[in-house]
Amino acid sequence: MFEFKMPKLGESISEATVISWLKNVGDFISAEETLLEVATDKVDSEVPSPVSGIIKEIRFQKNDVVAVGTVMALIEASEEAVQTANQSTEVEKPVAIEQRATKQSTAGQTLSKVNSDTFLSPLIISIAQKENLSIEELQLIPGSGTEGRLQKSDVFNYLKNRKYPIQSKPVADSRPQSSYPKPKINYTEGKDYIIEMDRMRKMIADHMVYSKQTSPHVTSYLEVDVTELVAWRNAHKDAFQTKTGEKLTFTPIFVDAVAKAIQDFPLINVAVEDNKIYVRKDINIGMATALPSGNLIVPVVKNAGEKDLAALAKDVNHLAESARNNKLKPEEIQGSTFTISNVGTFGSLMGTPIINQPEVAILAFGIIKKRPEVITTEKGDEIAIRSMMFLSLSFDHRVVDGYLGGSFLRKVGDYLEQFNTNTTL
Repeated sequence: MFEFKMPKLGESISEATVISWLKNVGDFISAEETLLEVATDKVDSEVPSPVSGIIKEIRFQKNDVVAVGTVMALIEASEEAVQTANQSTEVEKPVAIEQRATKQSTAGQTLSKVNSDTFLSPLIISIAQKENLSIEELQLIPGSGTEGRLQKSDVFNYLKNRKYPIQSKPVADSRPQSSYPKPKINYTEGKDYIIEMDRMRKMIADHMVYSKQTSPHVTSYLEVDVTELVAWRNAHKDAFQTKTGEKLTFTPIFVDAVAKAIQDFPLINVAVEDNKIYVRKDINIGMATALPSGNLIVPVVKNAGEKDLAALAKDVNHLAESARNNKLKPEEIQGSTFTISNVGTFGSLMGTPIINQPEVAILAFGIIKKRPEVITTEKGDEIAIRSMMFLSLSFDHRVVDGYLGGSFLRKVGDYLEQFNTNTTL
């Protein structure tokens, strides 16, 4: 009997959510045929069967969160096929998974010590209130996050095995309570209609609310003259595509300018947790991208500071195309250290983007718009038609002050305004 386990779907991915099984118990499945679809973060992936055989058991259902290495199904296959598949699909099983399963099964018996310092995010508190979990019971759940931090999947896995709830005081929301009543939504039957949030939209909503509650956002603005950049790109885009085989959009130019500015101000390329600041050596630029569904995803240009414009254009075009066709791989949306958002694509003059946690800053590029500007020439001040663009940088004021945020933003603007003078094909 072959044990089909949740495979490792990408770097740093430890679990996935079951979307749907494409086969049922009793069905025959061929080797390399898709057995189920799973979701990791915002990416949906098809998981093939390594062997041919009859499906004898399915242990998890739709919306279940499954850890990497966990047995999900049993397939009756030949002994030779089982041995071959086990050798080629062996997955490292994290020790923490075994420990967590053991602790959850005996939570009400062997675990009695309450850690009053346990960090509980607003999302965890919200889930606890819905499920009537007490604060003491939450603190008994082993966390699988950084430094033992409790994650949503930990709570859901605990609830599956929960038999005897610990009776105690209900969880109180630690956020300040407003005396203003929640506004009532007037709904007209037959005229208005309701749309249920899909899984990805719920994840985006949770992430955005968490970011605003975690980081004190400050937004700085800068207007830059990109007339020469636009002229350079228009003059070179055909030759660039002929030489590299890649279309030259503005996005790789933006990524290049940001990566260079991060090298000048490395403390913008950090993450913060409690009183610790993690300075990242790699410069991985996430680029906010709209999916065909209207949802947002952030594919990542890895090691952007080490690549020339041709390599950046190749990465940007590949990620954008994969996003449009829902073909992004899990590892392609992991590991960003700084995020950009091109709000000008939608015609917006500027934006106030929300930080992509656990990063500390996000930069929005507005629409490039021609307008009359006063410029200084050898003949004196003149009015000329220039291509202008607004940049807006939202940053976490816990670790990024006005000097660092403003200096970084100005440096990005400098690289954009001087792009034509230091770039060759």
